[in-house]
Amino acid sequence: MPVMQLLRGAVKHAGSGPRCSVQRLISAARGVSSSSRHFGRTHPPSCADDDHPKVLITGGLGQLGVGLAKLLRRRFGKNNVILSDIRKPPNHVYHNGPFIFSDILDYKNLREIVVNNNISWLVHYSAVLSAVGENNVSLAKEVNITGLHNILDIATEHGLRLFVPSTIGAFGPSSPRDPAPELCVQRPRTIYGVSKVHAELMGEYYHHRYGLDFRCLRYPGIISADSQPGGGTTDYAVQIFHAAVKTGCFECNLRSDTRLPMMYIDDCLRATLEFLEAPAESLLSRTYNINATSFTPQDLVLELQRALPDLKVSYNVDPVLQAIADGWPMALEDGAARRDWGWKHKYDLSELVRTMMTHLAAGNQLTQAY
Repeated sequence: MPVMQLLRGAVKHAGSGPRCSVQRLISAARGVSSSSRHFGRTHPPSCADDDHPKVLITGGLGQLGVGLAKLLRRRFGKNNVILSDIRKPPNHVYHNGPFIFSDILDYKNLREIVVNNNISWLVHYSAVLSAVGENNVSLAKEVNITGLHNILDIATEHGLRLFVPSTIGAFGPSSPRDPAPELCVQRPRTIYGVSKVHAELMGEYYHHRYGLDFRCLRYPGIISADSQPGGGTTDYAVQIFHAAVKTGCFECNLRSDTRLPMMYIDDCLRATLEFLEAPAESLLSRTYNINATSFTPQDLVLELQRALPDLKVSYNVDPVLQAIADGWPMALEDGAARRDWGWKHKYDLSELVRTMMTHLAAGNQLTQAY
């Protein structure tokens, strides 16, 4: 009875406060903890050393989720990796392994997924990217910041290993650019970049305050043949390949001399897996830069023209995208990742172009065959 009296009093005085306050009190009355803010340092769920992790990937239908799921399923087993998103997946994704609906803004839905599926690793790919975010700041704040807060609380409550990617967009015009070190001034001028700095700092705070196993990599621009870009400033470096093969013409929305760090998707996904598997005691930081190659649109065009000499490229600079790119690093200094957990890239510009062209040529041949 005293518990229920306390609960009624708390509800009476809750007024229009945060929605979660009453939920937490109700959960407490039932003997269930529901917020990381109410417990001390967390510990991962007990399991045998040889057990595989059970992985949930949010935002799984973006550029990286499907590829990472494929890699993790080869490593840990098909049914141990669950893709999730708020969109209906293509048939091949749906049939290649577990897929569920998951809305990171729905705290209860996300919490139920983690509990019901015994999740131990959470890869948080849900995000509104740089170019899209500047056109819809309110959506970017909701997804990139409010959604992150839900992820952090749930991961802490259930002792998960949490991976949240960051980006070259976490740096700004006042940051050192060639290369950008891991620790320096960060004053991004996009909502995407601001939200990623927020994610880095919040994750590190939760690690030090609650013991959350938070891990973060600052990704360069990612180039892949199998998935379309999702509204980022470096999208030209993917779009040009498709245009080169299909039409032989491409209009670039950045200046020809805009140098940015880039990475082939296989390097990115392998880095993510290696980082997730790295022993916690080897990590001297919780946020690392990773780097592979840096190039300009002109560099990429010249490399492509070795294979497609008739490729025609024009430039129609988008001032918004150019301003974003001008505030980003030309390269990332990644010595700490190479030292602490053995990161090493495999694809330079020439190998990246050769691999992309091979994939796209094979895809075109398959399309023509049907």
